[in-house]
Amino acid sequence: MSHPDVSDLSTERTEGVPPDALHNDVLLRELSQLHRTRHETFLYGSDDALRRHTLRTGQLEAEFVRRFPLRQVSAGRTRSGSRSREAAAKAEGVPE
Repeated sequence: MSHPDVSDLSTERTEGVPPDALHNDVLLRELSQLHRTRHETFLYGSDDALRRHTLRTGQLEAEFVRRFPLRQVSAGRTRSGSRSREAAAKAEGVPE
């Protein structure tokens, strides 16, 4: 299977409710479902399914960030947090 060209997804439209029309709880539920199904779609989905999945995920993630620009960010999910974990693991001799 060849990988679909996802470089210009901004001009393509998907089926479904426009992201800006979704209530917050529905937006989060839709994002959770897409994140749960991503790996399977990537491995086994058709090129069209992967392209649509990528497009819809991007649309919903962009809408989430637009609505929640000050969302909570875990320190461990930043570069400095990752470096701190790596340094602590090296100091303790624990594999990362």
